[in-house]
Amino acid sequence: MGLYVEARIEADLDELWARTQEPSQHQRWDLRFTEIDYLPQAPGEPRHFRYGTRVLPFLTVAGTGISAGEKRRADGTRTSALRFASPHPLSLLREGSGYWRYVPTAEGAIRFVTGYDYRPRWGRFGALADRALFRPLMGWATAWSFDRLRLWLERGITPERQLLHALAETAVRAGCVVAAVLALPMVAPATVALVCFIPPLPTTPAARRCLRTPPPRTHAPRILSTLQEQS
Repeated sequence: MGLYVEARIEADLDELWARTQEPSQHQRWDLRFTEIDYLPQAPGEPRHFRYGTRVLPFLTVAGTGISAGEKRRADGTRTSALRFASPHPLSLLREGSGYWRYVPTAEGAIRFVTGYDYRPRWGRFGALADRALFRPLMGWATAWSFDRLRLWLERGITPERQLLHALAETAVRAGCVVAAVLALPMVAPATVALVCFIPPLPTTPAARRCLRTPPPRTHAPRILSTLQEQS
């Protein structure tokens, strides 16, 4: 898969499953979406869903997809796979697929893993824009969201409150840089370096807390290929 993110979360597996599989819960912590809804499902068919991302107060870029999950497996792990696409002309993302893995560890934590990839639209320009900007942004947003979910489960801090923490901390850091530039321009580069490298507060989500490089021999789950055959 093109993008990989992994977070270790100390939480009950059923609770983690619910907050990632239930649309009303999922859209609260995932920065990539502002709305997710299941569509009517026929017996025996994979679950269909609609998602949307509000890019402006009056503009939402939407798409649809199908998903399937293995809630219980003999080894204690769970897997969810999905395919998605957006027909919206302003969406750089044309279509893609991905998975979530829930892997209990011997220490009692859960390795919550995602791998996904997609095809951009807009031809050569879209490919360049994706490589230079959109794909790194998607990777960062996924990791930031995974840490947001972790804080919600481990510390009980709601996603909405975490967003306020993040905005407040960003404002303080930006204020330090502005103050340094105005008062002591010579130390401004050092101030910028400190602002960038000082870790976020423990109650503020941070993408850097997640693993972004897949371990050796990582591969997509079999359920994803099954879902592709059914779509």
